[in-house]
Amino acid sequence: MKRQICLLTVVILATVTLFTGCGTKGTTGSTLTDNTLTVAMECGYAPYNWTQPDNSNGAVQIKDSSDYAYGYDVMMAKHIADELGMKLEIVKLDWDSLVTAVQAGTVDCVIAGQSITADRLKMVDFSKPYYYASIVSLVKSEGKYKDAKSIADLAGATCTSQQNTVWYDSCLPQIKDAKILPAQESAPAMLVALESNKCDAIVTDKPTAMAACVAYPDFKMLNFSGTSGDFKVSDEEINIGVSLQKGNKDLLNKINGVLSKMTPDDYENMMKDAIKVQPLSK
Repeated sequence: MKRQICLLTVVILATVTLFTGCGTKGTTGSTLTDNTLTVAMECGYAPYNWTQPDNSNGAVQIKDSSDYAYGYDVMMAKHIADELGMKLEIVKLDWDSLVTAVQAGTVDCVIAGQSITADRLKMVDFSKPYYYASIVSLVKSEGKYKDAKSIADLAGATCTSQQNTVWYDSCLPQIKDAKILPAQESAPAMLVALESNKCDAIVTDKPTAMAACVAYPDFKMLNFSGTSGDFKVSDEEINIGVSLQKGNKDLLNKINGVLSKMTPDDYENMMKDAIKVQPLSK
């Protein structure tokens, strides 16, 4: 999920610092002397993370909120914090504030389904991958493109996806003669665009699509992986990692130490568990 470097970074950094209300973290806080791991995420990107009204299934209360966060990212954050013997604090931020919050040091890290792109690596450090998310398409199960077998079969489709992602920036342009709508501000917004017939197809990652098909039974996932008709992306664009402030080697090594004990099967099983309990409300 690529992020464009904004000319208003300085302004955004100041805004994020005020918004999150955890400016005491800072660079000094990155040493984790308070024994609390402060993790930022959208809390609105199922199955990676979402907001719910109670602590069912082990959800964690969101900082400065009566709501709770849960999902794959929360499960992973809890596992990392437990392994490190730390308390966990979840901070809810919008997608475009995540990187700047890490840069400002107002949170310790971001666990939010972020892919490890070259553009992001210029701004933050990343852990080793904690998930490998192939890219797929979603269409209506009875729509014009329901039988598509490759991106070539999506030619001419009206499409959209989430802003500042590899799905929107790199994948949609690969669809021949696609009518690309403006990017959607969030994953739920792009799903609503498809459900309301504003577009014929959206591009996303497999976990998001799997979760969407549970919430929206009239959706169909098109997975071209392993075929010549698949989207052309690099490994970095489908590897999901934990982002941290540049130079925070202490925390990076600790998180990598936890992840090194896990296997791809562990990741898949955790993701399946998240999808099973995701909210089905649209």
